[in-house]
Amino acid sequence: MSSTAAGWLQAALLVVALVAVHKPLGDWMARVFTTDPVPEGPKSRLRPVGHWRVERLVHRAVGVDADTEQRWPVYLRSVLAFSLVSVLALYLLQRVQQWLPLDNEMAAVEPGSAWNTAVSFVTNTNWQGYSGESTMGHLVQMAGLAVQNFVSAGVGIAVAVALVRGFARSGTDRLGNFWVDLTRALTRVLLPLAVVATVVLVLGGVVQNLSSGTDANTLVGATQFLPGGPVASQEAIKELGTNGGGFYNANSAHPFEGPSAWVSLFQVFLLLVIPFSLPRTFGRMVGDRRQGLAIVGVMAGLATASLALTSWAQARAGGAALQLAGAATEGQEVRFGGPLSALFGTATTLTSTGAVNSMHDSYTPTGGMLVLANMMLGEVAPGGVGSGLYGMLVLAVVAVFVAGLMVGRTPEYLGKKLGRREMTLASLYVLVTPVLVLTGTAVAVATDTGLGSLLNSGSHGLSEVLYAFTSASNNNGSAFAGLSANTPFYNTALGLAMAFGRFLPIVLVVALAGRLATQGKAPVTAGTLPTHQPLFVGLLGAVVLVVVGLTYFPALALGPLAEALA
Repeated sequence: MSSTAAGWLQAALLVVALVAVHKPLGDWMARVFTTDPVPEGPKSRLRPVGHWRVERLVHRAVGVDADTEQRWPVYLRSVLAFSLVSVLALYLLQRVQQWLPLDNEMAAVEPGSAWNTAVSFVTNTNWQGYSGESTMGHLVQMAGLAVQNFVSAGVGIAVAVALVRGFARSGTDRLGNFWVDLTRALTRVLLPLAVVATVVLVLGGVVQNLSSGTDANTLVGATQFLPGGPVASQEAIKELGTNGGGFYNANSAHPFEGPSAWVSLFQVFLLLVIPFSLPRTFGRMVGDRRQGLAIVGVMAGLATASLALTSWAQARAGGAALQLAGAATEGQEVRFGGPLSALFGTATTLTSTGAVNSMHDSYTPTGGMLVLANMMLGEVAPGGVGSGLYGMLVLAVVAVFVAGLMVGRTPEYLGKKLGRREMTLASLYVLVTPVLVLTGTAVAVATDTGLGSLLNSGSHGLSEVLYAFTSASNNNGSAFAGLSANTPFYNTALGLAMAFGRFLPIVLVVALAGRLATQGKAPVTAGTLPTHQPLFVGLLGAVVLVVVGLTYFPALALGPLAEALA
């Protein structure tokens, strides 16, 4: 079988698996986060799910009244306060790791790197400017990084659910309870799935132990150190929560994290399964499953186009030499073939997952531009856990507004009128990330400190810096390998980009949810734009490409596009 045929077979198997779990997982999450009785009818038969005993114990321990819902300012303050405490706790854990059990004789993490890592994992970015196996002890990996992999994903789900409630509810100032939403996301969604995924990964050969490492004798008589650790349990939530932080520096290209082709494909499934199921949750919660199908249709269309283009760029672009070799293989996962590298790279950059099984820096200029563009679209196809859904819904608001301008009608989405305040919040959401990316890149290339970390000069060097700030501001976490980012300048600048790139959009999304929830439902008339039909799917896809994507075209023209044309 040719590598191209094998690649499309892998993609087909992935699609079948995602389709199989889309409905049951999406419906389950809708039940988990439905807190109001929903009237019986042909469109919805959801019922509220009560508190589990373990959840009540957690709420009692932290002093939360689980039966009281919050107004949007209180919901937002809860998100921000929890995240701030998480940053401080993770920073402290890294700074005192030399006094902790299972430290593997590791020294305290340097303050700049500890700050950057703390912000990175709390914001679901998981950018790593260090080698995990030589910097972090097992306890910090488990109690610090892995825990944040769970809760940062839980925060994303909670914020997405709050926005969905804003569309679903009418005439109320309540969006639910953040602490209840977070607890349910952990206990009923992420933890059960992560346990199952961990078992599968262990069966597939991923390392899972508490060993500090083993010295092995090679065939030529040399000694090689083989690091151990609780890898499978962290690998599961790393992908499932669209986090991406690897236990080892080589991430999923390391044979202890990605031992075989089917394990690598299973990891792609894990990082896509929740983001592609959440649109079903959205449709069920708003009482119209067709709305969820429209959103997932846009996500799937953009993802398919990106995968096809990236696969072509890696297999056919670059001239006759690469075509005779079968593909551009430098930096690729040669154990599995180029197509699986392209699939993995596309999936991780379309979601907020920094995991890699190949080096994006070694892709062809066109291939590198495509994975970079995936993040620049806002990671909404399907995006991160929670963040992908609320990002796409904000863009749907923009698409409805554009349609309203064309016909001279007040825009409405799901029965909610989109006035000046709603569109101000949506517009600011769209502008936040480009401002962070382009400003950060400009500062870096205008200073000797920023340029001093580059391995390459010219257009490829610009691509390295542009990729770093795009990855940080979009909370992705992957990197072009040529940039030495563990410096005071980049630790600080990228840490700020990660923090603002995560929490400014969350502020705007929760505020928009509060505005929508207070409105009543506008009746559907003959002039109402049907947002579940192919016309709207096409319009929304165009808005993603034009409104978001074209913002970065000048920067892409100076970086990867210039390199490709040269």
